[in-house]
Amino acid sequence: MSYAPHFDQLLYISTASPTQQVDLAAILDLSRRNNRHAQITGLLMFNGKRFLQVLEGPPAAISATYARIAADRRHRAPVLLARKQIAEREFGDWSMGYHDPSQPDGASAYRAIAAKVERANPSLRVELLGFAQQIDA
Repeated sequence: MSYAPHFDQLLYISTASPTQQVDLAAILDLSRRNNRHAQITGLLMFNGKRFLQVLEGPPAAISATYARIAADRRHRAPVLLARKQIAEREFGDWSMGYHDPSQPDGASAYRAIAAKVERANPSLRVELLGFAQQIDA
């Protein structure tokens, strides 16, 4: 009997706390370091008010990471939108992909994120692209 390893994929949205300063560079630096150690990959988007994040990796690591995020005072009202088992990662080896619409890279957030999620599960892709449209608005 062969056992195929699986990963969990978790999608959540939260609102940035108005009482806390959001230092995205610091958040990304720490997240990438922690996620690399925990074998978590994913995507983080921030529209100036809300965070939308996909995490994928070993189930116990995903649970611990989400619990830490939900307790973080920089977030409020985290809402778990989806959690499921996946056979393989949809975000490859990203330690934490991120798109910052304030950077003058010549491409809209929507186009950049669309390129990154083109192989993602269709329902997940719809969620991510809908959020990306808000960033461009």
